[in-house]
Order: sequence, then C-alpha cells, then structure tokens
Amino acid sequence: MTTIYYVGYGAAHPGDFLYDFPEGHDFWLLILTHTPAEIWVQGSVREYPANCALLFRPGQKIWYRACAEQFVNDWVRFDTDESYLTETTLPLGVPLPLVDPGYFSRLFQLLATEHFFQYDYRELSIDYLLRLMFHKLLEAARETDRQPDEHQLLELRKRIHNNPGFAWSVPVMAESVHLSPSYLQALYKSAFGVSCMEDVIQSRVRLAKERLLYGSQRIADIAALCGYRNVEHFSRQFRRIAGCTPRSFRSSAGAAAEQS
Repeated sequence: MTTIYYVGYGAAHPGDFLYDFPEGHDFWLLILTHTPAEIWVQGSVREYPANCALLFRPGQKIWYRACAEQFVNDWVRFDTDESYLTETTLPLGVPLPLVDPGYFSRLFQLLATEHFFQYDYRELSIDYLLRLMFHKLLEAARETDRQPDEHQLLELRKRIHNNPGFAWSVPVMAESVHLSPSYLQALYKSAFGVSCMEDVIQSRVRLAKERLLYGSQRIADIAALCGYRNVEHFSRQFRRIAGCTPRSFRSSAGAAAEQS
C-alpha cells in the first residue's frame, strides 16, 4: 500500500531557494525540476539542467537549490511498502533526465487531482499513476549514454534551423533552455561539434543559398530575411562559409543553369 502525504506541481520558488535536509525525511520524495538547479550528488554539488527527476528514499540526505532567478518543480511525498518502489533499481538522489518532461509533469497533475478529491476509484487510480511514473523513470534511467540536456539541445537546434532569421544570441538561446550561457555553449559544442552561434550562421547561409538559387529577391532583402541588419556583415559571413559573395554565388548558379 502507498500513502501519499502531499503532491504539488508547478511550484515557483525565489532565486535564493534552498532545500537542505542532511538526515532526509521519514518518507519518500520524488521531484521533477522545471528549471536548472544545483544538486548535491554523491559528495559534490553541481548544476543540472531543467527537466530532471530525483527520487530520495527515507533517511537519505537531500540538498538542492535554485541557480537562476526562480526554481520551479513538481513533487510528491509518500510512504509505501510496494516492492516496485522499495526494491527499485533506480539510482537514488541522482538526477534522471526525461525525454518528455511535459508528459511526466502531467502525471503529477493527475496524481494531485486524485489525491485531493475523493473519487470512487481514488486509491486504484493513484496506484496506476505511480506505477506509470516509475515505469517512465526506469526508461529514463536506462538511457545512460544520453546527456541530461539532450532533449533541450535538440529542440533548440530545431528552432534554429527552422527559423535562422530570428535574432539569435547566446543569452537568448541560454534563457530558452534554462541554462547558463557558458554551460550551454560547452554542451552544444560537445553535442553537435559546432558552437551554437556558428550553427546559427551556417543555417542562415543555407537559407540564403536557397533564396539566391530559387528566388528573385534583392540581396539586401535576403540578408534581412536571414537575420542581418547589415548587408556587408551578411556578405562577409556568407563568403566565409560559401567561399564566394552572395552576388557571385547567384551569378554562378545562373550561368550553370543556362549551360545545362
């Protein structure tokens, strides 16, 4: 049997938030971070990205704090004698990155609804939801070679490639994935072999090539479409990537088309 003491979701805490229980609690605690946090894990404190789940057993040291202007999380406090929980193989007190944190957070919301209201099948529904949560945690734990921020980085890269003309900057990108600028740059380069701003530039040049090849827009208009306010700046970056100026690229493409 599992007894839930409290469930919360979407709780926002100030930037000086600190959760410090050296001796742990006398109950289990499961949390999901929506923002980055500094977490004590196996003797040291380091920053972890958003969208990680942590499970603490009774009596286990708990220490985490905000590392941004705000800390947001979901959590459930419970006691249990269910073997799938008491004998779990999940790493305890270790952040587990989630592939679909939105889905996992929705489970917290459903769990809270079942806990706070006396529905006919309340206990059975709570049991099903907890089992589903832990199945998802086990799936996340098996993906040990995945970086804890891979989901966020992939989503960011998709947005860059789909909208290269946006006013991208390292601070803007870092804020969108809830990471510090320096941490984002290191992780992005490690994950994709290119810096985040260089990826932006290459995406803009790809878009420019397409418009130069298949459109009749002025070069100044293409530069603006690709996110450049200055045509000369656009031309310099285009030449560095493509090996020629935008005008030469368009002329060469036109000449090749006439000869074919």
